[in-house]
Amino acid sequence: MPPPKPTLILALITSTLAALIISCAPQKTDERTRLVDPSRVDAALASLVNDHGLVGVSALVYEKGEEVYFGAHGLAEREANRPMQRDTLAYIYSMTKPITGVALMTLYEQGSFKLDDPLSKYAPEFANLIVYSGNDDNGNPIYEAPLRAPTIRDVTRHTAGFSRGDSPDSPLTKAYQAADPANFNNTLTEFAEKLGRVPLGYQPGTRWLYGDSVDVQAFLVERISGQPFDQYLQEHIFDPLGMSETRYYFGPEYDDRRTRIYVREDDGSFALEDEDPIAFNKEPRPFTPGGYGFISTVDDYMRFARMLLNEGELNGKRILKSDTIRLMATNTLPATLTDSIWLPSKGQVGFGIDFAVRIASPATPEENSGEIGEFFWDGRASTLFWVDPENDIAAVLFTQMMPFNTLPVHKNFRDAIYYDDPSAAAPRLAK
Repeated sequence: MPPPKPTLILALITSTLAALIISCAPQKTDERTRLVDPSRVDAALASLVNDHGLVGVSALVYEKGEEVYFGAHGLAEREANRPMQRDTLAYIYSMTKPITGVALMTLYEQGSFKLDDPLSKYAPEFANLIVYSGNDDNGNPIYEAPLRAPTIRDVTRHTAGFSRGDSPDSPLTKAYQAADPANFNNTLTEFAEKLGRVPLGYQPGTRWLYGDSVDVQAFLVERISGQPFDQYLQEHIFDPLGMSETRYYFGPEYDDRRTRIYVREDDGSFALEDEDPIAFNKEPRPFTPGGYGFISTVDDYMRFARMLLNEGELNGKRILKSDTIRLMATNTLPATLTDSIWLPSKGQVGFGIDFAVRIASPATPEENSGEIGEFFWDGRASTLFWVDPENDIAAVLFTQMMPFNTLPVHKNFRDAIYYDDPSAAAPRLAK
């Protein structure tokens, strides 16, 4: 075999040296591979406080496995001039619901139930339901049998038929008030017994209506597992994820970290809310609802959100299988649905298991920004979180404003993440 030609040897040496130089040179990160611009997000949140009077707001964003933004603006308690901070304890209200859904689905993975099983199979308290279908010509209530039994799937997507009534004079409203299932002094078993005696407000599967469904999920976790709901959460979700500051009750020693809730008045000013909205959290209660009640920090809730984004696992602790997370994040609203009250205000969304699920891109500039496939939920005091698998983003936003999202806090926060020029997305704040 003839020796290699000198020109070939020189070419090989040159290419090898070039490869070594490239491999040893510092590699620059392409900033365009990241969607989140921290300065853009910070400016949006600062503007809500400085220009529009929001008392306080904080947010935490992870992208591609890394923290890319944390910021806090304004005050957690205006009267004490106490700033919003990273360890501030906020009332998350309905952001409790996805935690409950995850707990229920851990039992689903164990084969403890099937989603299309009748609710009454595990909870005989709901075996003899009737449906309120209006009043006759004399004003007497009309009741009928359910066309089908509500299923556990119905309970996970707010289509079971539970309703508290739609007017003070409704027989359904009066029946619910008389039963008083959600009294803070009820146990979950007492709650279920009393709720099972209240007529359904509609035929199962025909409406999406917020009600007591997720509290029923908490009851199911307790009934099926044989363990108190709050203890089950601690053992199967909070401890594995390191969520040490998410619970129903924090004693007075935490008052210097607790937020207050503020009501936005018609003139745009903010007034301190009285204690009624947070009365539940003033002391430990027999009632441990699944639909509301938790206090948390932005870091604690982000651990939960990151677990969802990582398809059920965080830091080596697996809470759910990937397939289960994808099931929860899939729209399952039935074709038989006749209305879904205010759910369309969330955008082009369906509903999975305790999450709204974006099924189409925003239809108008005024709609909240978001990515197809994201799943999310929010809370009564205007808190918000979402998980965006397409862009590998988890975002948590805390503020304590009522009525819900009266300033478009969610819109501005989302626009700042998804648009290079948020001001071009839509007019978002009335002057």
